[in-house]
Amino acid sequence: MTPFANAILTWYESYGRKNLPWQQNKTAYSVWLSEIMLQQTQVATVIPYYQRFLERFPTVIDLANAEQDEVLHLWTGLGYYARARNLHKAAKIVAQEYQGEFPLNIDEMNALPGIGRSTAAAILSSVYKQPHAILDGNVKRTLARSFAVDGWPGQKQVENLLWQHAQTHTPQVDTDKYNQAMMDMGAMVCTRSKPKCTLCPVLSFCLAYKQGNPLDYPGKKPKKEKPIKATWFVMLHYQGHVWLEQRPPSGIWGGLFCFPEHNEKDIAHAITQRGIKQNSIVRSEQMIAFRHTFSHYHLDITPILVDLSKQPEIVMEANKGLWYNLSQPEEVGLAAPVKLLLDSLPAELQY
Repeated sequence: MTPFANAILTWYESYGRKNLPWQQNKTAYSVWLSEIMLQQTQVATVIPYYQRFLERFPTVIDLANAEQDEVLHLWTGLGYYARARNLHKAAKIVAQEYQGEFPLNIDEMNALPGIGRSTAAAILSSVYKQPHAILDGNVKRTLARSFAVDGWPGQKQVENLLWQHAQTHTPQVDTDKYNQAMMDMGAMVCTRSKPKCTLCPVLSFCLAYKQGNPLDYPGKKPKKEKPIKATWFVMLHYQGHVWLEQRPPSGIWGGLFCFPEHNEKDIAHAITQRGIKQNSIVRSEQMIAFRHTFSHYHLDITPILVDLSKQPEIVMEANKGLWYNLSQPEEVGLAAPVKLLLDSLPAELQY
């Protein structure tokens, strides 16, 4: 065991996190669920979602047998919905091809949808104590500072160098504790903006600290101006119900229910396309526009509320739609800006 690893493990015994929900009565299923939820999401945000998921789907078989709409509904608000779709796909594979037991081979685990090398290693090391190195965002930051690894970790050569350091220092024993300790280090000590260097157990090894520039590591992603796109949400309303349509399974908001979208302010085509006659429109009112930001672009959304005097028969050619009851909401997955608008609609309808 390297001196670096020994120092990390000694620190973990006294200060590491040991009481998180997924650290109790560990199974491959519960740890996998937590690892997927924790991707790009903070622990405090994940805990209530994790608990609701386990309550509703106690086993991977239960999750595999669920409808995707229910899975997406429980995920609503957690973001990065591809994680939920991949979670459901992986559960089906584990149920059908592995008889409900997660594979113990890292390559097979890695091949499951949405998992990847580091997540596979985290599951197998945490539950089965297999000696695999991990490299999540917290670990990347700690290693980049400790060994002064230049460059943005999103670049392959930088990531490869970080993997080398991770593998060099991951011990063959107590790998579960070491990997958890490295995640805790990044979350609690070697934090992004205000690292607590004086509390760091590997301060004597840290090259960034010796250089006096820990905030320079890891290197920042090259800045690129995000493009701005625009869309109009057509909010068809009739007696406390609004029309929602399920988006295609892949792409932005894949599988989630959204308002019909139109790419220009004149929404007449979107209305007639759904078989709605002009004489059934009581009012059409533009609401306050707002911006929703994705990782690659900004989306300026302008909602237009269309009150109807009667409920039209809307026939969908491809994906399904529903009249969403505002007072008794259906349990379906909703895109974040759609949920925001649905929550505010009752007040808008008091006119």
